[in-house]
Amino acid sequence: MLVPFAVYLSRITAPVNAAGISLTSFTTLMLITLLFSLLFIFLSLLVIEAVLSFKNAKAIKTGTQLKFRQIPTALAAGILIPYMLSCLVSLKTMQYGHLLVLLPIVAAIVTDSGAYFTGVTIGKKKAFPTISPNKTVEGYVGGAIAGIAGMLIYGIILSYTTSLTIIFPALILYGVIGAFVTELGDLTFSLIKRRCGIKDYGNLIPGHGGALDRFDSMTFAAPTMYLLVMLLPAIIV
Repeated sequence: MLVPFAVYLSRITAPVNAAGISLTSFTTLMLITLLFSLLFIFLSLLVIEAVLSFKNAKAIKTGTQLKFRQIPTALAAGILIPYMLSCLVSLKTMQYGHLLVLLPIVAAIVTDSGAYFTGVTIGKKKAFPTISPNKTVEGYVGGAIAGIAGMLIYGIILSYTTSLTIIFPALILYGVIGAFVTELGDLTFSLIKRRCGIKDYGNLIPGHGGALDRFDSMTFAAPTMYLLVMLLPAIIV
C-alpha cells in the first residue's frame, strides 16, 4: 500500500530548486524510508522462516522447506505488482488525468470482455491448453478487435464531449498494444497459477479466482498506457 502512496506524493509534492531541478519532498523521503524499513523487516522474517524450516526434519524430508529463491521472488512480486498498478496514480495526477486514467481501464475491461464473449460464443481452437484450458484462439482475436474498437469509441466520445484534440491513429496503436498486453497479463498470471499448482489466488471474491485475478490484465495495461501517453500522446490539450 505504501508503493502507490509514494508514487502519488512524488507526483504532487516535488519542489523545485533555484536551478529548476525537481527535488524529492521531505514527506516523500520519509515515506520511502518507511517503505524500505518495512521491506527490510519482511526480508528478515522471510530469512528467519527459511532458517527455521531447515531445522524441521519433516520439512527437509518432504522437500517443503522454504527455498532461498522464494525470498527474492516474494519481495519482487510484492514491489513490482503494486508499482506497475501505481501507473494508474501517475496517469490520474496528469493534466486531464481523469480522462487519461480511463485508457488502461478501457483497454483491460473491453479486451477481457471481448475475449470472453467471443470465446464462449465461437471459440473452438485451444490457444494454450496447458496454461489456460478455457482460452481459445478465437477469443484472443475477438479480444484484440474489441480492444481496438473500445479505444476508438472512447476517442470518439472524447472528441464530441471535450475540446481536446484526439489523434485517432495513435489511439488505434493504443488499442492494438493495449489488447496485446492485456491478454499477455491474463496469460502470465494463469501461468503463475499453473506453475504453483493452484486454481485460484484466493476466495475473497465468490466465483472469481481471487482479487489478484481481477487485476492481472490491469497490471500490464496500466504501465503500458502510461508509457504510450508519455511517448506518443493521443489526447492533446
